[in-house]
This record gives sequence, C-alpha cells and structure tokens, in this order.
Amino acid sequence: MPALPLSATEAALENQRFGGLQLKVALLCGLTQAFDGYDLNAIGMAAPALSHAWNVPPAAFASAFVMSSVGIMVGALSAGPAGDRLGRKPVIITGLLFIGLFSLASTFAGSLPTLTVLRFFTGIGIGALMPATVALSSDYAPERMRAVVIMLVFVGNPIGGFLGGQLIAMMLPSFGWTSIFVVGGVLPLALIPVQLLWLPESPRFLLRRGRFSPREQRLFRTLNVEPAARGHAVDVATGNPVAGLFRDGLAPTTLLVWVLFFANLLSMFLISYWLPTVLHLSGFSPAGAVFAASMQAAGGIIGTLMLGALSLRFGASRVIAVSLASGVLMIGAVGLLTMPYLLLLAAIFCMGSCTVGSQTAANGMVAALYPARVRTTGMGWALGIGRLGGISGPALGGLLLGLGWPPRQILLCACATALIATACTLLLRLRVQRRTPELILGRT
Repeated sequence: MPALPLSATEAALENQRFGGLQLKVALLCGLTQAFDGYDLNAIGMAAPALSHAWNVPPAAFASAFVMSSVGIMVGALSAGPAGDRLGRKPVIITGLLFIGLFSLASTFAGSLPTLTVLRFFTGIGIGALMPATVALSSDYAPERMRAVVIMLVFVGNPIGGFLGGQLIAMMLPSFGWTSIFVVGGVLPLALIPVQLLWLPESPRFLLRRGRFSPREQRLFRTLNVEPAARGHAVDVATGNPVAGLFRDGLAPTTLLVWVLFFANLLSMFLISYWLPTVLHLSGFSPAGAVFAASMQAAGGIIGTLMLGALSLRFGASRVIAVSLASGVLMIGAVGLLTMPYLLLLAAIFCMGSCTVGSQTAANGMVAALYPARVRTTGMGWALGIGRLGGISGPALGGLLLGLGWPPRQILLCACATALIATACTLLLRLRVQRRTPELILGRT
C-alpha cells in the first residue's frame, strides 16, 4: 500500500496519544463486542435444549445456523459502506437495536422456521456491529498501536461467548431455552442509552460535518486538533468505498484478506455452532454441553491476549500463522481422540485459543491494513465475504451429521480450511514486506 502524504489534521489523528479518551472508546466498543459475542453463540447454545423441547432432530438446526450467518453477512456488507459514508456511531446504535429486538422476539418463536427467520434479522445486527466497532476504535487509536488495540477490543467477543455460556449453563435447567434470548435481547437494548451518551463519533466525520458542540470541541483539543481551523483535510470516503478496496495497490491485499476470512470463519463457525450439539450427542446433558463448549470462547480470550502481546514482539502475521497452524492439531485432537473429561475441556480451550484467537487477531491486522477512508468497508466486506464461510461451515456440519458421520469427526473439515487461512496470512506478510518493509504486519 503506497504511503500517501498526510495533512496536519490527519497526521495529528494518526499520531494521537493513547489516553483516557482512547481507552473509553476501546472499552465501550469492547463491551459492544461482548454482547455481540453472546448473541453470536446464542443459537448454538440453545439448539440442544430446543431439540428436546420441539422434538426436532439436531441436524435440522442447520437452517437456523445458516440463516444467522446469512444475516451476519448482510449486516457486515451493508454496514461497511454505511459506516464509511455516514459515520460509525449510527451503525453501532442500529446494530444494537436489531440484536435486542429480534432476540426478544425469538422468545416467542414456536417453531424452527419462525426462529430461523428471527435469527436472520438478529444476524444483521451482529454483522453490523463488527466492522463499525473496529473502525471507530481504529479512529481513536494511534497508527503504531492500531492492530493491538483492535485485538483487545475484539477480546470482548469471546468474553461474551464464554460468560454467556457459563450463565446459560446455570439458567437453562431452571428457566429453559427462552432465557437465552431474553438475556441476549435485554443487554444490547440497555447498552443503547450508554452509547448514545458516552460514545463519541469518529473525529473524521465530526470534522467533515463542520458544526461542533462544546463537548466536541473539547474532544478535538484532546486529539491536538484545532476545531476552529479551516479546511481540515481528513481521510473519509468520497466515492464508492467498495471500489476503494481495489485502488491504490490494495486489490491483491483485499483478495487475500477475503480468502483468509472465508477459510477461518468456515472453521470457526462450523465448530462454534455445532460443538454444543456434537458434545450433547456424545453423551453430555444440554447444560453440560453448553458449559464444555464455552471453553472454546474462554480459549479465545486468552489466545487473543497472548497473540496481541506476541504480535508486538514478532509481528502480527507471523504469530497468527503459527496460531492457525497449531489450530489444525487441536481440531484434530478434539475430533479424533477419546479423552478424559478434564483433558477434553483443555483441548477445547486450546482449540478456541487457536481458532477464535487467530480470527480476533486477524481483525486487528486487517484493520491496520486499510486507510481510514475505506476502513469500515474493508472490515465489513472482509467479514461479509468471510460469512460465506460462516454459512458454509454450519451447512456442511448439518449435511455430514445427517449423512451419519460420527459427531466429533464433522469438526475435522475445519483442519483443511485452517491450513488455507495459514497460507493466506503468510502471503499477506510477504506482500507487505515487499511493498513497505516496516509497515503494520511487522513491528512498527
């Protein structure tokens, strides 16, 4: 990616100090990601209990899993250009509203087709939040720390999945499957007034608008930008943001990112959606299956933190490639080996550390690859194209389960896609090293 000359305003934003304002934005975006992570896993955690309640075979839930991923794809593809043209904050509020309303509506679903439709609309909200939170937290992160800040923001996603799994494991025996969607609806709706009050809009969009409240003027002074100055030249989209992903030498990078996200999200969604059902078919109770499957999200938390720290030392792409390759071994162990209970929990934890942790780290790496004017679109379309993998993974799992494959062995398909994701990460590293040796994917 060629280096472009920066205006004084853009240089101030790219080299801002990481202080209280930046930390607040990162925490609020991370909290949004936590609720996003809960709702992302909600349908998978509900499937074992719903299978008993509605007398539906487990493989039938593939339709709900797939349509949830379709909704996520639609939300991500739509939110990317919207966030780059209209601002990040409106997309975040809209995403929370979609998740909250349609999760609550899911408690009234009386059949699998109805639930499938509702999960599609919930998925739109989930998909919208991912690129918008990445872009907004990127706008409040200095360039030298951007990839690591995004990794830490995305830690909220597996935290939501893990804590949600623990909560559901306790609530499910007493309150039933509807409690999963009540929690998934109430919490995002409760977060909306918090975000409206405390979450600032991207400084680039505020500058383009040109009218500043006293609060916004204080914000700009914190960023070392003089709001009264004329002619702020800031990096925002002016044309078609999607076309911008293929200009200025970005086309090969964009294509590699899309294949990376497709492959790894196929692995991740195949595992995350089907793991509770696979464990239930292996002899676990519904609550026990949810508890054990939540170890995957717990592994994602620790994996992301470790990858963030290691990336500062060795470079993000190198660390992610090693993590993805390690994930192949861990997926194979869970799919093929018979292990004692505690050892199985440890293997699921390590599998999540490699798969979920790598995807979270890849989000940070990719956010740092794109300039601000197409950052939300770049992340949105990467996540949207990746959701084609997220659609294929659950569908593939349902097909194989319906064909009579041993439950755990359906996870083995994720080994091949994890290898493809590893290769794409290495190619991205080679490409960036050839163009700009000191850029983003390595140490800055």
